Amino acid sequence: MSKMEPIPNQTLTPTEFDPTKTILPVVGAVSFVHLLNDLIQAILPSIYPMLKTNYELSFTQIGMITLAFQMTASLLQPGIGLYTDKHPKPYLLPTGMLFTLCGLVMLALADSFTWLLIASAMIGLGSSTFHPEASRVARMASGGRFGFAQSFFQVGGNAGSAFGPLLAAAIILPQGQGAIGWFTLFAILGFSVLFGVSRWTIRSRASLKSVKKHPHFAHLTRKQVIGALVVLALLVFSKYIYMAAFTNYYTFYLIEKFSTSVANAQLFLFLFLAAVAVGTFAGGPIGDKVGRKAVIWISILGAAPFTLLFPYCNLFWTAVLSVVIGLVLSSAFSAIVVLAQELVPSKIGMISGVFFGLMFGISGIAAAGLGAIADATSIENMFNYCAFLPLLGIITILLPAMKRD
Repeated sequence: MSKMEPIPNQTLTPTEFDPTKTILPVVGAVSFVHLLNDLIQAILPSIYPMLKTNYELSFTQIGMITLAFQMTASLLQPGIGLYTDKHPKPYLLPTGMLFTLCGLVMLALADSFTWLLIASAMIGLGSSTFHPEASRVARMASGGRFGFAQSFFQVGGNAGSAFGPLLAAAIILPQGQGAIGWFTLFAILGFSVLFGVSRWTIRSRASLKSVKKHPHFAHLTRKQVIGALVVLALLVFSKYIYMAAFTNYYTFYLIEKFSTSVANAQLFLFLFLAAVAVGTFAGGPIGDKVGRKAVIWISILGAAPFTLLFPYCNLFWTAVLSVVIGLVLSSAFSAIVVLAQELVPSKIGMISGVFFGLMFGISGIAAAGLGAIADATSIENMFNYCAFLPLLGIITILLPAMKRD
């Protein structure tokens, strides 16, 4: 009679993980939850016209709501990323979605401007715990196709941002603020998927076997690396101030300049955000093939002619140019994040946190500042001023060349 072997714990048994193969189900899972996460985030700007009317808010107060969300979504990310670089916390992913769930409930029940700020900050807290770890998981499962995986992950968020306004127009605007409660179903679904991703990370021990980074920038000194990161940060600065103008105030621009209805303005916003999603997905794989620098050049500086022309167009050409701007400008972010990760390959979580956090922080501060400009002048003038921002893309010339560039 043979000796009885212990029954293994099927749910925790380590599985084989090949770091040279792209694991699409995992990349797809974090991308899908990124869609859900950013769909929930998109509720805020989508219901701004309703909140402005219901609570008699100024454009500055609208900007402050965005600032409350963006600041909590940005300030914590680098610290969380740095900590998890040294001490991986796979279950931080589903935990973040619980914060988002709490924020949604608060937003649905809020009855004052103060509670709107608190609810927005709670949703931002959920994002700050989600992005660094989810970006790390996408890279671990990339099989070395870093640009593709980052774009796949990022396009989920852009798709969510695009669908958010449509769902808000269909569900929340007709039924009122309480209908936000329906969106808690998305948070619960996201929690379930991320719980499964966390268990995969533990079973596969992927964090211990992830792809080692090729030393594209081994020839650079520490000072040169820091200089390159500063240039990338400035590029994010120019990109996301302009994006903040569209995300938060495009509907008001259309209503004020062309007298469109709120529902039609949301459709125009959807076109822009859908174009952003397509551009984001294209940017990463193209960067894998032709180089990150080339994508950044075309994306940011290449958008300038269209942004400069945008304020002078009629409604039809406004819609057309918004799509072109969304396609071109959005392709840079994945290339910027991957390039930054390649500059500091030992701090993937921290770099992801810094750049996602920088994206949120700049957007939040810009939303408040742009709202103040719109109050002091007009929405149209604010878009006129922002049109020059992509010209800052000229500083791409200061970035170091990669080995294949």
